[in-house]
Amino acid sequence: MIIKNNTTKLLFTLSFLLILPFVQKQWFNLYSLNINDISFYSILYYLSGAICPFLVYINSLKNYTYYNFTQDKIHSTKIIKGKRLLFLVAINLIFLSYLIADYIYINYDLIINLFIEGINAPQPDIPQLSFFILLISILLIFKRSRFLLKKIILVNFILISLYLWHLQIKNISVDDQFHIYRYFGLNDLNLINLFILVAIEISFYTWSFLSYKTNLSDWIVPRPQKVDVIPFLKIFIFYVFIIIYYSILT
Repeated sequence: MIIKNNTTKLLFTLSFLLILPFVQKQWFNLYSLNINDISFYSILYYLSGAICPFLVYINSLKNYTYYNFTQDKIHSTKIIKGKRLLFLVAINLIFLSYLIADYIYINYDLIINLFIEGINAPQPDIPQLSFFILLISILLIFKRSRFLLKKIILVNFILISLYLWHLQIKNISVDDQFHIYRYFGLNDLNLINLFILVAIEISFYTWSFLSYKTNLSDWIVPRPQKVDVIPFLKIFIFYVFIIIYYSILT
């Protein structure tokens, strides 16, 4: 029953996301008739830009944060340990920490460039970046701070989405002075924002699997089973719909 209710809610959310951009376009057309005046439709159109980011926040926090895994450490042929585990842990932890640090810097860079004139956001040098990566890595190791960090990432996504929505409405062009501009060589900043979040989601899930319960303290991680692939598919399906939403809206 719970699975059925969750599936129904997800289908409703995804259907809503496909309809929403067409409604927003109608609001924009009505807003364009009196673009110089504040009207009901101008306020409605501005506020509508927060709907999708908040849906992403709620869905990700509920479904892609607090993972539970089945553990099977009985058979030695079904575990990962030793140097292989060290390599997986180091690569995933450093990669995820770098993504988070850079993603937070993107938010900071947008704030400086959009709202504070005459000041350029300084690029972090190698020692500063290394310090932030180390700090985030430590936070990811502990369960409570890891969940707190995930909430910060999602709030970061909402803020960046709102900034980009403001840029789109005001028709403000983004050039190479913005840190986000250098990602992927894409012109659609909403897609860049989404791709970074998806990369974090996948890496966060992998880290949650590796660090689940006593895996790291025992230095033994069970090999992924078929059921462990399902969250990847859920993440992929959900964010495909978010990409479609922004593609239709654009």
